[in-house]
Amino acid sequence: MLSDKSFPVIEATLPLVGARIGDITPKFYSRLFAAHPELLDGLFSRSNQRSGNQQQALAGSIAAFASHLVSNPGTLPETVLSRIAHRHASLGITEPQYQVVYEHLFAAIAEDLAEVITPEIAEAWTEVYWLMADALIKLEKGLYAAQANGKMWSPWKVASKTPAGTGSTTFTLEPADYTPITEALPGQYISVKVTLPDGLRQVRQYSLSGNAGTSRSFTTKIDDGGEVSPVLHNTVRVGDVLEISNPYGEITLKEGNGPVVLASAGIGCTPTASILRSLADSGSDRHVLVLHAESNLDSWALRGQMTDDVERLDGAELQLWLEEPQAGSKAGFMSLREVDLPADASLYLCGPLPFMKHIRNEAINAGIPATRIHYEVFGPDIWLAN
Repeated sequence: MLSDKSFPVIEATLPLVGARIGDITPKFYSRLFAAHPELLDGLFSRSNQRSGNQQQALAGSIAAFASHLVSNPGTLPETVLSRIAHRHASLGITEPQYQVVYEHLFAAIAEDLAEVITPEIAEAWTEVYWLMADALIKLEKGLYAAQANGKMWSPWKVASKTPAGTGSTTFTLEPADYTPITEALPGQYISVKVTLPDGLRQVRQYSLSGNAGTSRSFTTKIDDGGEVSPVLHNTVRVGDVLEISNPYGEITLKEGNGPVVLASAGIGCTPTASILRSLADSGSDRHVLVLHAESNLDSWALRGQMTDDVERLDGAELQLWLEEPQAGSKAGFMSLREVDLPADASLYLCGPLPFMKHIRNEAINAGIPATRIHYEVFGPDIWLAN
């Protein structure tokens, strides 16, 4: 809860700081990596730094958190915090690192707002930062404690590499040592660490597209804009050993008997395919509506897995949208206005950000409460924070 002393200060300065924080965060990262270059080796994404995605994510999360404290006194944005905590845990963020971030972030704020900042403003925004940091630290400790082992990274051997649609590959991994294995829930993801050609280690999260027994399977596109996927596709071979994290991610299949709608586009089908596989394996009698959009049929990375699982479920139906339509598909882009949504459905959503924003808005307009819309975002998502 924001203190009575800080509340009016944050309320008054939020428009200014919110407007400037997109300029503040590049200065922060410049300071941070100058002082701690080791953080780019196996923790922060170099490609996200180049694209500005990391700056957007940090700026958006801090501004959204402060805005929530002002608009909803006495509460915390639990959904946003949970998503951030899972992402942090998948990277192995530790409590002392929050102090490092604080030091360089507030130095950047002081530099950018030098003409207007006062000790009172600095104190109030320090309170906001530590309210957010302390909440995340608590959540992350709980996530770490729930794992079957105390390791951040463990070795897994590549058992197979299988083509999965145009430009995509499915990697199946088996344990390479005796580290206890945490059971992955349908829809969760892992972090994968690789060494780039220049020797820098980089990490990327991938949704698990299947999780049979002690294996891990994930599917990735080679041209996803990062530096990790090209190494996986072009350099990693069957028999090689990769470092991967325990599974994380709060967007998992909720218990119940109500209808389930799985909506995805492109490689966003990986978490929905995992949820669909779990429903098929359990012989679920829930009404399952699978909605997927692709540029063309050959690009559908998990086509075989998903169509097979739909056939295994008596209560499942598949609807497909293709930009290059074929028989049995709809033409163009997905729209829920073309779908007879079941009453009391829960929607699970994954794909490019514009796709998710569009489908989420259509779902809400169709009467699905926001509390029953679950989505996974690998990138800045403040437009979905409220």
